[in-house]
Amino acid sequence: MTATCLQFLSFVVSALGWVGILIATSTNSWVQTCSHGAASCRRFDELGSYGLWTECFTSFGIYHCKNLADILEIPAYVQISRALMITASILGLPAIFLVLTALPCMHLGSETESVKHKRSLLGAILLLCVALCTAVATIWFPVGVHHEKHLYNFGYSLFAGWIGTALCFFGGAVISCCTGSAADRTENRYYYSSQGSSSTTSPTHAKSVHI
Repeated sequence: MTATCLQFLSFVVSALGWVGILIATSTNSWVQTCSHGAASCRRFDELGSYGLWTECFTSFGIYHCKNLADILEIPAYVQISRALMITASILGLPAIFLVLTALPCMHLGSETESVKHKRSLLGAILLLCVALCTAVATIWFPVGVHHEKHLYNFGYSLFAGWIGTALCFFGGAVISCCTGSAADRTENRYYYSSQGSSSTTSPTHAKSVHI
């Protein structure tokens, strides 16, 4: 019962983490930049924002946004962060589906428990890969911005990515642990049941031979 509750809780947590990763991928408020001193930027409201898809800045009191569409001009850390976040977003869909269909309350035809455990373990591995891709992207991007521009603060998109990373990592780790323990219990139950059946049938068989 405890393993079932943990598996269901991990599914909910992982789904929320994947939603956070989708929000981080689709929005552009990753970091706030400042081309001058921090005090000057706050005083004259000249803070800019930099994300995976657009760069926004304030010039003469007017807010401008520029799409980062030219691949040849985009820095390498932006391109790699894009690829990692897109990969994490795509891998999250089959991971959530596998974990959902592997819940104890879900049954697909006449499948055995070992098949459900394998599907749950595969979903957990995919969730860990999602967390790894997002962690690399959300750490590498602000470091790259810090070296190229004047990093002022982190944006809500980056926080959404960090929260999604933590939730997916937690969900994948717990699901993998619950899957292993459930598989061991199933194997032990099958072993003891087979031993019990053999012990009950052996006296009857011996009696028939004696007669």
